[in-house]
Amino acid sequence: MAVHSAFLTGCRFGRIRFAMRSLAHVMLGMVIAIVVSISSRPLQAQEWAQKMFSVTSHNFGTVAKGSKTEFRFVYRNLYEEDVHVQSVRTSCGCTSPAITKKLLHTHETGEIVATFNTRTFQGQHGATLTVTFDLPFYAEVQLRVAGNIRGDVTFDPPSINLGNVDLGSGAEQQVRVTHVGAIPWEITDVRSANANFEVMLSSPRHSGSQSAYDLTLRLKQNAPAGYINDQLILVTNDPRAAQIPMDVEGRVVAEVTVSPQLLALGTVSAGGSVTKNIVVRANRPFCVTGIVCSDGCLSCPAKGTPAKVHILPVTFQAGDVGGRIERELTITTDLGDGAVPMVTVQATVADPPAGSAEGEVPTAEQSASTN
Repeated sequence: MAVHSAFLTGCRFGRIRFAMRSLAHVMLGMVIAIVVSISSRPLQAQEWAQKMFSVTSHNFGTVAKGSKTEFRFVYRNLYEEDVHVQSVRTSCGCTSPAITKKLLHTHETGEIVATFNTRTFQGQHGATLTVTFDLPFYAEVQLRVAGNIRGDVTFDPPSINLGNVDLGSGAEQQVRVTHVGAIPWEITDVRSANANFEVMLSSPRHSGSQSAYDLTLRLKQNAPAGYINDQLILVTNDPRAAQIPMDVEGRVVAEVTVSPQLLALGTVSAGGSVTKNIVVRANRPFCVTGIVCSDGCLSCPAKGTPAKVHILPVTFQAGDVGGRIERELTITTDLGDGAVPMVTVQATVADPPAGSAEGEVPTAEQSASTN
């Protein structure tokens, strides 16, 4: 009887030990799954953030000492959550980074501006810019730049900045290009893809080991309104660097400009409303008398006080029917009919029932989970 009782007791303890081992294995599996999930999350977030950049590397090529040399890495919020850039850091003092816009709503864009420090560095240099996001969750994206800064070629001024140019007036600016070296140096050609540029180059002036040219850029009077962000390419007889870029920037301003001309309002609940600003500028003070919309879903208060710049809060009132809408908005002023360019307004009205509305954008979580 005692033997039989001991046998039963041993069986019970065996079952208990087996159950405990099984529970331990289950818990270990759960811990491993959690660790794997947590460790893979930064990789997924990394890929999510990477998708917002169309370009993640840039080579400046060969540039002149002291020249204004920068590149803008554009990123666009593809998701329904807000995206926030916490910071950007550089691995090398040869490149200084800056953030144009830290907080982005859906479909908004920002830029990481990489400026090559051509005044204090010479030779071949490169840098990695690490962009850190903290919303909707943590992620890092690395951007890379490189270039060769020539110490024997300088521009004065460092670039061509035309500033604001009135439409139809044209503009002109001169730059002194100087080369110092024992080998004879010549500019054989100046090229540009911009048909609105005319370039004149003086004969070279040689003095000892120095050669100098006066380069004059002329913007044609028929250049269209808008921003100028272009380059001239100096073609030289130097086999080490046959082409050297020179940046050209400016803005041709019409009598009246409006920004943005495409007003994207995103998704609006059925029966709801949203307000966003439109900026209207002119070369002289004017009054905004109202706006015209085909079905009255857009409204804006009049601005009766004359000013060169008006910030107009435009309100969209959504109807009860879901779907994507697009309207043409006419801004009327005392400058006369048609003085202000037409504005296109786009929005998506969400259906009252649960479901996906047309034009719905993914969440960052959804984007990460697809990788």
